[in-house]
Amino acid sequence: MIPSLPRGALERWSVAGYVAAFFVFLFLPLAVVALFAFNDANYPAPPWRGFTLDWFLGAPARGRVGLFADRALLSSIWTSVVVAGWVTLLAVAVGTVNAFLLERARFRGKAALSLAMLTPLVIPGVILGISILAFASRVAGFADDLFGLDLDFLRPGLPLVVVGQFSFIVSIATLTIAARLKRFDHALEEAALNLGATRAAVLRTITLPYLRPALLGAAAIAFLMSFENFNTTLMLVGSDPPLTIMMYGRMREGASPVLNAVSLLLMLASALLALTLLRRKSTVSAAG
Repeated sequence: MIPSLPRGALERWSVAGYVAAFFVFLFLPLAVVALFAFNDANYPAPPWRGFTLDWFLGAPARGRVGLFADRALLSSIWTSVVVAGWVTLLAVAVGTVNAFLLERARFRGKAALSLAMLTPLVIPGVILGISILAFASRVAGFADDLFGLDLDFLRPGLPLVVVGQFSFIVSIATLTIAARLKRFDHALEEAALNLGATRAAVLRTITLPYLRPALLGAAAIAFLMSFENFNTTLMLVGSDPPLTIMMYGRMREGASPVLNAVSLLLMLASALLALTLLRRKSTVSAAG
C-alpha cells in the first residue's frame, strides 16, 4: 500500500483497532501483575483490597514475608544472575570466534557446520536438557568406574545448567555478531595493514570497535535468555535453584503476591536494560 494514497474511514479504524488490541494483549497482563504486587490480600488476584508494600518489605506481625526479606528468593535471583553472567561471557566469546569462522574462513564442509550450529535452536529445551544430562551422567559414571574420579561438575548443578543454556544461546550470539561482521568493509583492515599495523592491532582498534554494538546486543540477549530459561534449566538444576525454578516451585505450593513483586522487579530491570542499550545505540549513531 502506498502511504500517500487516501484511506477510507473503515480501514483507518480497523488498523487503529488492531494496533490497540495488540498492545492491550501485550501489556495488560503485565500491568495486572504489577498492580497486584501492591494488593493488600494474601492472593495475587482480584479483588483489590487496598494498597500495601508488605510484599516488598514484609510484615512479620501479619505473617507476610516480603521479597527483600525472603532469603531463599533473593538467593535464587543471585543464582540466576551468576548463571546468566557465565552464559553471557561464554556465548559472546565463542559466538565472536564462530562469527569470524563463518564469515572469514574458507574450508570444506562450511555449510554443514553452519547448519549444525543452528540445530540447538530447533531442539525443544526439555529434550536438550535431558540429552545433556544423560551424556554428562554417563561420562561421570564412566570416569568413576574406570579411574575412580568423582566429576561433580558433570552431576546436576549450576555448571551443567551453564553448559545446557550455553549450548543454544551461543547460536543466537553467533548469528547476531555474524550479521554485523558480514557488513564490515574489509578495505579498512587492508589499509591499516598496508600502513604497518599488526593483525592484533587491527582487530583491537578497527574490527572489534565496529562489532561493539553487535557484541552488546548479543550480550543483552544472552543474559536475558539465560535468566528466564526454564525448560533446559529444569532438567539440569541441582540443589541451588535459579529464579525460574524457585518461582515454579512456589507456584505449585500456592501463588503469593510476592511472585508479583518479583515479576515487577524483573520488568523494571529489563526495561532499564533496554533503555540503556537504546540510549547507547543512539549515542553511538550520533557520534558516527
